[in-house]
Amino acid sequence: MEGGAVTARDQAVVVAIDGPSGSGKSTVSKAVAKRLDWQLLDTGSVYRALTWYSLQRGVDLDDKDAVIATVPGFLEAWSLSLSPDERWVRVGDTDVTDRIRETEISAVVSKVAGIPEVRDAVNQRFREILVGTDADGIVAEGRDITTVVAPDAPVRILLTADEDVRIARRLAEKSGEDAARVAATVTERDKKDSRVTNFTAAADGVVVLDSTDLGLEATIQAALDLISARSAQ
Repeated sequence: MEGGAVTARDQAVVVAIDGPSGSGKSTVSKAVAKRLDWQLLDTGSVYRALTWYSLQRGVDLDDKDAVIATVPGFLEAWSLSLSPDERWVRVGDTDVTDRIRETEISAVVSKVAGIPEVRDAVNQRFREILVGTDADGIVAEGRDITTVVAPDAPVRILLTADEDVRIARRLAEKSGEDAARVAATVTERDKKDSRVTNFTAAADGVVVLDSTDLGLEATIQAALDLISARSAQ
């Protein structure tokens, strides 16, 4: 599997979910994994954790070579829970679960996530995790999942919503933070990330799930229905 794509024949059922910031992919993915008693791979956390790791070491995030040089050490130290009931991200002995979700990290994570060499190394680690799971299924959410990491997964979903709705959701998650700053972070991150991966248009075989006019429960159920229908094919 070195450098290759994950296929349904290699492992357990893979559900790949992508979408823009604030679309609800993290919340929906977690709920789906819990209800199916499957594992959950939060791919966005690795870029956030790598950003934190680099900043802790005084790395200039605009220096691509310097960021790339941190990747091997980071991947050796990085770990995360695959259980949707026990979410944590660690770098060595340090729990960074909450720290990597702060707006300060969100504002600069695209500098790290936008480096092709970083994405190649990280995506390979994701493939290894998906192939190595001993669960019946695993929900993987984040950039590149539907098109690069698991393009042959039996279920691939692009979860989206109108921008104003997505910004409102982010504000609800980050109560107490400056509204204008949170809104700008959502917009700018999508703009930067779109330069290296397409998460606004569904690739062939990827189903679009628009949650603009759906509540959380309805969105979760719609995702479960898609999984049930696709898995039965």
